[in-house]
Amino acid sequence: MSQLNDISLVAQVVVFRNTKAFDQLVQKYQSPIRRFFLNQTCGDSELSDDLAQDTFIKAYTNIASFQNLSSFSTWLYRIAYNVFYDYIRSQKLTADLNAREIDNQYNTEQVNVGQKMDIYEALRQLKETERTCITLFYMEDVSIDKISGITGLPTGTVKSHLSRAKEKMASYLKQNGYDGNR
Repeated sequence: MSQLNDISLVAQVVVFRNTKAFDQLVQKYQSPIRRFFLNQTCGDSELSDDLAQDTFIKAYTNIASFQNLSSFSTWLYRIAYNVFYDYIRSQKLTADLNAREIDNQYNTEQVNVGQKMDIYEALRQLKETERTCITLFYMEDVSIDKISGITGLPTGTVKSHLSRAKEKMASYLKQNGYDGNR
């Protein structure tokens, strides 16, 4: 039913240029898209917000190209995926985030900041494609088939990336005091 509602909203945007219909799509998907970027950027909330905004701008300007070959959410995540990789290519992101600065920034706002930083640090150990796959699968609850559609990777490759990413993250976390009993 949700997909039918999405298609109805997309049709209203395309045919009638109904911005309120697009606002409904943004409200529905802004949290998952921001969360996706937050995990991809290993906790950089300002960058995540900027990338999410770019995603919705691109979605709005290209909404007429949505052909309903996949769900709207898959199409939107594909745009988000491309926005992130365009950003990576343009910035040639090589500088690591300073964990102390982030701890200080979020210390009063969040509970378990250290644990979240450890997760972000574990995510940072992964290749971008591994991070994308594990973020979508475990943190956004996207199926392997949909991840394949979003990334353009075969399902077997997605499964391989998930397996390698889990091993790398488990190894990193185990080396840093997480014994699996937490």
